[in-house]
Amino acid sequence: MSGSGRRLIENMGWLTLAILVIWQGLYVVIGDIALRSPMATLKFTASFVTTAQFVTHLTETGKAFLMALTIAVVSGLAIGFWLGIKRFASDVFEPFLIAVYSVPKITLYPILLLIFGLGLSAKVAFGAIHGIVPIALFTLNAVRNVKPVLLKTARVMGLSTTATIQQVIFPSALPEIFAGLRIGFSLTLIGTLLGEMFASQRGLGFLLMNAIGLHNVDVIVMLTFLLTGFAGIAGIALLLINRRITAQI
Repeated sequence: MSGSGRRLIENMGWLTLAILVIWQGLYVVIGDIALRSPMATLKFTASFVTTAQFVTHLTETGKAFLMALTIAVVSGLAIGFWLGIKRFASDVFEPFLIAVYSVPKITLYPILLLIFGLGLSAKVAFGAIHGIVPIALFTLNAVRNVKPVLLKTARVMGLSTTATIQQVIFPSALPEIFAGLRIGFSLTLIGTLLGEMFASQRGLGFLLMNAIGLHNVDVIVMLTFLLTGFAGIAGIALLLINRRITAQI
C-alpha cells in the first residue's frame, strides 16, 4: 500500500476514534431516552445481525441497491460519454441535467409509485435516479477535459470513434469518472434506502422507518451505525482505488 493510502487509513482511524468519543459523550448527556452507548450498540448489533429478520431485510436492500447502482452506472456513463463527445447535444441537454440534479428527488417519488407501483421496482428506480445524473455530469466534464492533442493524434492515426473512446478518452478521463462513481455510489444507496422507508414492506429502510414509528432506539441506533459504517468503508475503498488509478496515469 502506498504512503498516501496508509495516511488515509490512519486519518480515518483517528476520525473513527473521535466519533466514538463524541458518541459516548452525547450518550452521557442525552441518556437512554434517545440514544445508546457505543458498547451497548455493538452488543445489540452482534446479536441482531444473526437473526433471520435482519438477513431477510439486508438481502432485500442489497438486491435493490445492486440493481439501482448497475442502472445508474451504465446509464450515467452512456449519457456522459454521449454528451461529452457530441457538443451540440451537450449544449442542449446539459442544462436539463443540471436542473434535474437540483430538484429534490423526494418530490418525484409519487410519480415513480404511480409508474412502478409498490415493491422492488419503485425503490430500484428511486435509487437509480439519485445516481445517474452525478455520474453523467462527472463523465461529461471528464470527457470534455481530455487534452485536444490526444484527440488530434487519434484522428491522425485513423482511429474510429469506438477505438478513440476505448484507447484515448476513457483512460484519460478515468480518474474524474471514478470520482463521479464514488458520489453516485453514495447517492444511489441513499435513494434506495429512502425508497424503502416510504413505500416498501421489506429492506433496511423499512426496518428503520418501522423502528422510528415504534421508538425502538436500539434498532434505530444499530441501523444508523451499520449504514454509516458501510458507507464509510466503501467510500475509503473507492477513494484508495481512485488514488491508485490516478497515480498510474
